[in-house]
Amino acid sequence: MAGAGRNRGEWRSAPDLPVARVAVDVPLAHLDRPFDYRVPEHLDAAAVPGVRLRVRFAGRLVDGFLLERVAESGHTGRLAWVEKVISPEPVLTAEVAALCRAVADRYAGVLADVLRLTVPPRHARVEAEAPPERPAPTPVEPSGTDGAGWARYGRGQAFLDALTAGRAAHAVWQALPGEAWPERLAEAAAATVAADRGAVLVVPDQRDVDALHAACADRLGASAVVALTAELGPAERYRRWLAVRRGQIRVVVGTRSATFAPVDRLGLLAVWDDGDDLHAEPRAPYPHVRDVLVLRAHAAGAALLVGGHARTAEAHLLVESGWAREVGPDRATVRAQMPRVTAVGETDAQLVRDPSARAARLPHVAFEAVRAALAAGRPALVQVPRSGYLPWLACGSCRETARCRHCAGPLGLSGRRGAGRSDEQAALPHCRWCGRAESAFRCPACGSRRLRAGVVGAGRTAEELGRAFPGVTVRSSGGGTSVLAEVGAAPELVVATPGAEPRASEGYGAALLLDGWALLSRPDLRVAEETLRRWLAAAALVVPHTRGGRVVVIADAALPVVQALVRWDPVGHAAAEYASRAEVGFPPAMRMATVEGAPGAVADVLGELPETVEVLGPVELDPVDGPGAGAAEVRERALLRVPRTDGRAMAAALHAAQATRTARKVPDPVRVRLDPVEIG
Repeated sequence: MAGAGRNRGEWRSAPDLPVARVAVDVPLAHLDRPFDYRVPEHLDAAAVPGVRLRVRFAGRLVDGFLLERVAESGHTGRLAWVEKVISPEPVLTAEVAALCRAVADRYAGVLADVLRLTVPPRHARVEAEAPPERPAPTPVEPSGTDGAGWARYGRGQAFLDALTAGRAAHAVWQALPGEAWPERLAEAAAATVAADRGAVLVVPDQRDVDALHAACADRLGASAVVALTAELGPAERYRRWLAVRRGQIRVVVGTRSATFAPVDRLGLLAVWDDGDDLHAEPRAPYPHVRDVLVLRAHAAGAALLVGGHARTAEAHLLVESGWAREVGPDRATVRAQMPRVTAVGETDAQLVRDPSARAARLPHVAFEAVRAALAAGRPALVQVPRSGYLPWLACGSCRETARCRHCAGPLGLSGRRGAGRSDEQAALPHCRWCGRAESAFRCPACGSRRLRAGVVGAGRTAEELGRAFPGVTVRSSGGGTSVLAEVGAAPELVVATPGAEPRASEGYGAALLLDGWALLSRPDLRVAEETLRRWLAAAALVVPHTRGGRVVVIADAALPVVQALVRWDPVGHAAAEYASRAEVGFPPAMRMATVEGAPGAVADVLGELPETVEVLGPVELDPVDGPGAGAAEVRERALLRVPRTDGRAMAAALHAAQATRTARKVPDPVRVRLDPVEIG
């Protein structure tokens, strides 16, 4: 390699492909395109596609990625030089770079923002380490992936056969209650590795990562699989990411940060429980794991598996459109595997026996189910929608929210002793904002001094159950306490918030799904779908009804979502949910976007959109409600809606509107979000 001259005037261009096309790290919409630079001769060998480099942009040095080398540039002026190759490691593959561009275009975002989500920050010491000697991976033969567990599902064995043959099969998998889903995904990964291809398996949280990683390591060997999560330290995360990029690892397990893992010869992409909001990226451009994997599977010619106990309307659309096939059990198998599900007031006999069942938080049928489980030597699960003790108090007469006299914050009870508080002080209502105790509450609306629980949290529920079942161990998971991964087979009560339910080694004998009204009363388009997903996740941990398993849901038996749980019919519920949304023009039947910002800024963006985009609003948003919140500026939000076939055009129009604003250096920022997770 030729040495660098003392000054740029002595630099000579590389003899072959002297032009570098660079994605600069500038998050401005009007600069969201590659820029051409000259490659100096002394950097010719190091400047390969995918490396990090440094270039001069608008008078300052910025980082970027080299996308490709070309012979000529379309730019008629003089090109600036590539100043430095930061690292000779080609960290960005062509396949992942194309995926990032597709994700940015779909979500009206900027490529630089997607690349930050994709490639972890460089760690020089890790790059300098000699690659560790990994033991040879356990050989996987097609005969070793017999798929006995998949045989219970229609098209299950056909899906495994397609993976073994290297075909790009697309499937939406409906898991049975009590299914060992990590084993099934490990079998799918093994079938993919047997075809000499790689797999990316994405799950919502760390507990699921641990379970799936262990299942894959048992089947493929620890050297063939790696876990990628955002919780890893920067050095370890980059070390594992480099091992994948260098082709040393064929199977990647992780949370949403693993979606863009640079697996060589990609054969399978899978996401478990795609309805979990942890799959939605909270940073711009807010991509969702499921949609990114669909884009990647289509572009890379890889298989896709969307699995879960519940089914989202978006997953149902994949089946409805014919792009994916349904992999699910028949009704006889479902009925044999599911626990007995009971709703409050579902029969007249239940109401005759317990007339107050509909008003009670724990009706008689719930106590019966728990007692039966404990008598059989099994644990019982109690799902509570809210954490805390009594996080929300209301007036006992008019039901208005009880508020602090000093700062107007909501009053609650923590139930915590110690930390300088006497038992008498801990029993007093206190403000959740300023922390002051309220010993003389009087409702400003009706003058009443009585307080009642607006909602009961997991802490208070555990306390009440401890009194109702003396001598029985009560354990808590989530809701401010540590999240348990697994509990044993001892007869005990486990109180957990949604998503924190630990697995029982031999299954739960019963599950109580409390306060269904708290889940169903949220003003959100997906409230029924999300409620059913949380209920099914807990009920799936209970043993089948043939072994005495029971689930009691404290909600009105006449509600469609409750009936879907009683029948264990998430597919039917998803079909009805999709049909109802299509009728009123909501996602996923239509593509929607939200534009949020100051009124003038929102008006500027809306003025740039074509007439084919339907605009709902804008409406003024409620001010930020929280401790220390002052007089916030007025903000508005508009909803945009187009048919799915016009989704790309709307995204392009929104990107162009943002580009116009950044080019003019308009100070008021606007948040644009396509396919928002929450629409309320």
